[in-house]
Amino acid sequence: MRLTDDYAHGRRDGLRLALAMLAAEEAKWAALLGESRSGRTNALRETRHKTLQVAQKRVQTVLNRMTPKGESAISDELAAAIDAAGL
Repeated sequence: MRLTDDYAHGRRDGLRLALAMLAAEEAKWAALLGESRSGRTNALRETRHKTLQVAQKRVQTVLNRMTPKGESAISDELAAAIDAAGL
């Protein structure tokens, strides 16, 4: 069964939004790395940061596989929505 173009485009936009949210969360944790006096807290922050980086890479891989060759990486409409959301 072949997906309709609108459905496939919507799935790609959803992945792009997820990628933007992961990037924002990863940036938050990157800023906190090494800031605590507790080694345990710093280790947890490093683990969360690395987990978010891995998740970003996996979502990006799926998105790349789903994006047709001629299509741009991000649509103008989605870019506007991401900016409006503050991500």
